[in-house]
Amino acid sequence: MDYLLPYGLEWMNLLVRWLHVITGIAWIGASFYFVWLDNSLRPPAPGSELAKKGVAGELWAVHGGGFYNPQKYLVAPAELPKELHWFKWEAYSTWLSGFALLTIVYYFNAQAMMVDRSVADLSSWQAIGLGLGSLVVGWIVYDLLCRSKLGKHDLAFGAVMFVFLSAAAWALTHWLSGRAAYIHVGAMIGTIMVANVAMVIIPGQRKMVDAMIAGQKPDPIYGIRGKQRSVHNNYFTLPVLFIMISNHFAMTYRHEHAWAVLAAIMLAGVFIRHFFNLRHKGRVEWKYPAVGVVLLLAVAVAIAPKPPAAAPAAADAGAQFAVVQGILQQRCVSCHSAHPTQPGFATAPAGVMLDNPHGITQNAQRIYQQAVQLKAMPLANMTNMTDAERAQVAAWFEGGARTK
Repeated sequence: MDYLLPYGLEWMNLLVRWLHVITGIAWIGASFYFVWLDNSLRPPAPGSELAKKGVAGELWAVHGGGFYNPQKYLVAPAELPKELHWFKWEAYSTWLSGFALLTIVYYFNAQAMMVDRSVADLSSWQAIGLGLGSLVVGWIVYDLLCRSKLGKHDLAFGAVMFVFLSAAAWALTHWLSGRAAYIHVGAMIGTIMVANVAMVIIPGQRKMVDAMIAGQKPDPIYGIRGKQRSVHNNYFTLPVLFIMISNHFAMTYRHEHAWAVLAAIMLAGVFIRHFFNLRHKGRVEWKYPAVGVVLLLAVAVAIAPKPPAAAPAAADAGAQFAVVQGILQQRCVSCHSAHPTQPGFATAPAGVMLDNPHGITQNAQRIYQQAVQLKAMPLANMTNMTDAERAQVAAWFEGGARTK
């Protein structure tokens, strides 16, 4: 029955990943909506009934054939409504499904997914410990910074957090594989975001509700703190979304300065998010998305692949293909075959099978890109493909990828 374990993990990966995407859409959608709503509210006229009721702003909107009139109170309404919706399960479900996915994909197969011996020769438990430790340290540092005097200065706080996250990316890429380092920076940010909800936003809201039930006026400090953490979460969203899809783009996490690549892309996301937040307030500042686009273009130019070193050509195309097929058989087929022998793989990654000539020629472009240009494959170079072998593959591909 052992042969069914990788298959079972594959199904767990599929179902938990699906759940994670669904709950992530719900959480991030709510975050985007409420930041938009908060920035779009207009204050009532002085002395009006709404102003007397303590309404700080309101908005009229039309959607789905109906009219909506949301209102925001300065502190709380005079009377607590019978039904009050709490936005929390979206956040909790996203983090729980994300952590489950992290465990299934990375921790259950740490040697393949987290350890890169060209970076650091770690045991599975050492790699997992580093990953889990980064989540805890990330929250502690962020929370302490928020509670310090620095937390009262938005721009300075943002700059320090960017430096901290960049330093974390640098440290993780010097201990873990690039792919695992990226995903743990994302998990660190995601943990900060959900801890903001669980440890600051929701407890503060509960204290405000409890005060109203007791007939007391709620302390506005809880609303102020909750708003601050909510805005932070809003700026974290685009970096996290990039990291969620980064495993598909080895050109980023396999670069020799992968931490700097990640830092630049995250910063571009923050600038682009800031543009939309300002736009919701009625300010259109094109300089912010322009900076984001320039950063992304700079990254694209900086990490562009360089021509591989030339390899001596074989006597004929058939002999050259035979050499390449032998290299792939030794270095790649343990994963990329109809029946993978590499632990943790039930099927060939991305459906790419290199255990026959047709599969090799059909995927020649992908082989060249992943093994030669990006050096992303074999995964974490588990099978120790040499630069000379990569050069042989390059010579074959650049010569027309022929079999005879």
